[in-house]
Amino acid sequence: MSTPWMSNTYLVLDEQAREGVMIDAGGPVEPLLQALDGGHYHLTHVLLTHHHYDHVAELEQVLETHPHAEVLAHPLERPQIPRAVGDLTPKSQIASGGLDIEVLHTPGHSAGMVALLINATDLFTGDTLFKGSVGGVRAPGHTTYEDLKTSVLETLLTLPAATTIHPGHSTQTTVAEELENNPFVRIWNGLDPEGDGPCTALDQPATLILLAEDYDGGHKAWVRWPDGTDEIVPGSSIVTGH
Repeated sequence: MSTPWMSNTYLVLDEQAREGVMIDAGGPVEPLLQALDGGHYHLTHVLLTHHHYDHVAELEQVLETHPHAEVLAHPLERPQIPRAVGDLTPKSQIASGGLDIEVLHTPGHSAGMVALLINATDLFTGDTLFKGSVGGVRAPGHTTYEDLKTSVLETLLTLPAATTIHPGHSTQTTVAEELENNPFVRIWNGLDPEGDGPCTALDQPATLILLAEDYDGGHKAWVRWPDGTDEIVPGSSIVTGH
């Protein structure tokens, strides 16, 4: 996990085949490169959940030592990633030892965001779903609140309850834990009521549906604008009581 951004870079290996993949490359990647070299593993791919800098910052360092690793990203993200050479779509075939890698398209935080389900047990969610929080829809290349909600509820949290979630930032969790404890998910599933207090969000009047803790110790807010549309924005943009 990087210190400034709390973004995670993962290495998933098939120990018998001595092959594996890296998921994102925000750094620090040096410990992962040492693990590859020390174990004499072949890095077949770098799989990028999306194009944001905190997830690709050390991609060049990875390719300096593993130049034959294929960098893959969703077609909607590839224009922002010059080193990407192939596509990550739900029909992608990724051969790395015996790893079974399924690509899930999860738009919202970015248009081409993907999650990666490996061996049907470990889910890498990028910036769509975190422990106790969800991705915002204000970052470069974002789509909509409705997309994000659909990605979380209908794509990610329909997986088996025991599935381990490895988010793009901070601490791992499980599908069961997020269904039970994630405050956004609880409201979406009708377990908790929406808030209805007035606020100012991004200097505009809004209704504060939820102000929840985020992965970095700050907050994330779900607001409703006067026209009835919803959005998830940084908690730091919220002023309540106005």
